[in-house]
Amino acid sequence: MSLLPEPVRRLAAWCAVFLLVTGVAAVLIWLCITFKAAVTPALLALLGTALLGPMHRRLIRMRVNRSLAAALTCLAVVALVGGATYAVGVALVQTGDEIIDSLRKAGRDIAEHFGAAGTSLEDLAKNSKDLLSKFGGTAASGVITGLSVVGQMFATALLAMVLVFFFLRDSHRASGTLRSMVPSHSGDMIEAMGRRAYEAVEGFMRGTTFIALIDAVLITLGLLVLKVPGAVGLGALVFVTAYIPYLGAFLSGAVVVLVAFADGGWTVGLWALGVVLAVQVIEGNILQPVVQSRTVQMHPAAVMLTITAGASIAGILGMLLAVPLTAAAFGVLSELRARYAAPAPEAQAETGDDPGPDPRPAPQA
Repeated sequence: MSLLPEPVRRLAAWCAVFLLVTGVAAVLIWLCITFKAAVTPALLALLGTALLGPMHRRLIRMRVNRSLAAALTCLAVVALVGGATYAVGVALVQTGDEIIDSLRKAGRDIAEHFGAAGTSLEDLAKNSKDLLSKFGGTAASGVITGLSVVGQMFATALLAMVLVFFFLRDSHRASGTLRSMVPSHSGDMIEAMGRRAYEAVEGFMRGTTFIALIDAVLITLGLLVLKVPGAVGLGALVFVTAYIPYLGAFLSGAVVVLVAFADGGWTVGLWALGVVLAVQVIEGNILQPVVQSRTVQMHPAAVMLTITAGASIAGILGMLLAVPLTAAAFGVLSELRARYAAPAPEAQAETGDDPGPDPRPAPQA
């Protein structure tokens, strides 16, 4: 190595670091996939704890016992999520046929305007019943698979809620536990990194939930004014997909515009498009800068690549978890950069730090 030029040695060192980090990341991803039955509830519980932390801390400040405060927080969330799920489910059941009929009508209109490209969509809709009848022999196995998936989802949600209770109750011990797992001289740095990562996830979850709620309410009100069928169900779709940044807004907005176009024609469709674009402008220029000003900001390109990578690893769940986990990683990197970045010469001059005596010998007279 000593025979190589200095730039080549630096490049080799960086390549070795890159390969090491990539290998460690690949092993961690493999372990998460292998033990996904335990990792998935833990990650969901971490996100839930970040979202519910303020409510639990408020109860603690009211001198409520920590266990009782955690239990009350979990019960409140179960009641809220259960009621919202029931309301959204009823709305989707009542308006689902209208939304599907509107989408079919949109397919027919596209077929009339764009010929073969739209005709293929319409033919697919017409032949869907025949396709289902051809594959009807696998219906029983499909039902069994569906029941198994539902059971796994219920078990995952139940385990995640139990973990949320323990995470909330024992949150005050997190820093001590983290310190006990590392050498004493690294305790401060590891604790600071953990706090920064958790603050990034907490800010992301709280900000995204608030923004998703505002988006859903505004779009639902706009669709009700335009008398678009299934406005409540479409608003629920906007709220759920808002947890997938950029891509979720695009998908839900496309469905909203298609339904409005199919039901009311070009005029209503353009008005619905205007409503969606206006809400996105309000979100991008007002809500996100104000609500998420204290969180780790990521470039849209980084977000899209993160979502794509998460989808390739764990599907929809990976898309939901990718951004908050990346926000946590960015928080850790920002903490490391703040601790180890060399101060600029201007900063040293402003602080007035004395660089010390000059180690070079004084010139001889």
